[in-house]
Amino acid sequence: MNPTLAGTLRIAALALLWGSSFLWIDLALDGLGPVQITVARLTLGAALLLIVARQELGTVLARRDVYVPLFIAALLANAIPFTLFSVAQQTIPSNLAGALNATTPFWSLLIALGARVQKRTSPVQVAGLLIGLAGTTIILSPGGSGVPLFGALMALLAAASYGAGYVFIASRLTPTGLPNSGMAATQLTAATLLTSITVPFAGLTPVALSPQVAVAVLVLGIGGTGLAYLLLYRIIADDGPVAASTVTYLLPVVAFILGAVVLREPLTPTLLLGSALVLAGVALARRRNATRRPT
Repeated sequence: MNPTLAGTLRIAALALLWGSSFLWIDLALDGLGPVQITVARLTLGAALLLIVARQELGTVLARRDVYVPLFIAALLANAIPFTLFSVAQQTIPSNLAGALNATTPFWSLLIALGARVQKRTSPVQVAGLLIGLAGTTIILSPGGSGVPLFGALMALLAAASYGAGYVFIASRLTPTGLPNSGMAATQLTAATLLTSITVPFAGLTPVALSPQVAVAVLVLGIGGTGLAYLLLYRIIADDGPVAASTVTYLLPVVAFILGAVVLREPLTPTLLLGSALVLAGVALARRRNATRRPT
């Protein structure tokens, strides 16, 4: 197959897997609680990666100095945002969750500046942040989407956690040079352990396991978590991080289409306008450094 076509298909597949995650979360919430969904998807995703990356696990596990950083990355980039998005979607539609997820690069930039991982910002990046802020404000305006602010806040906190996780991974784990798939497998395993600890406190809600809920969790765990990681690292290896970062712009589109077609969610003018401004701001904010998103 033509390498360019193969790369495009991989990017499209990754966008579909990640962008559809908000649909599957919405469907899974019909029978499971947020913590239960998070534990299930992490367990399935980790199991898949542990099988695929079994030859690289020894290399990662031999480096005891990365154990604590891997658990921190698992908390910031997996356990917290996965749970918060499920909590958010108890009160907000999947298309709004997808739109607010697109703010992740803004949080990455702000956190990188605050942590001095990135020491300065350009006027173009500042303009991108301001445009993105304007877009987010429009999405959340009382006269616009009219969404519950608690759910929207949870989604924004999830995006911020993603941003913090990616900055941490880039500064503490990527420089180790350890195999990506091996680190991803151990990170998802650590996230599974961390989230499982919370089950006795927040994950004992009644379960109503229907075929729809079971399929949603399987696709979310195996596809949106396990396969998505494998595709991400394949794209980075074959096409580069810049190509991988273009997935950011496709996720809201997938979330909007699936939300409208499958869940009959309305696409309001303010949601579309605000999302367009957010994506325009992301394009400007990333002009200096491309940010990767694994979730």
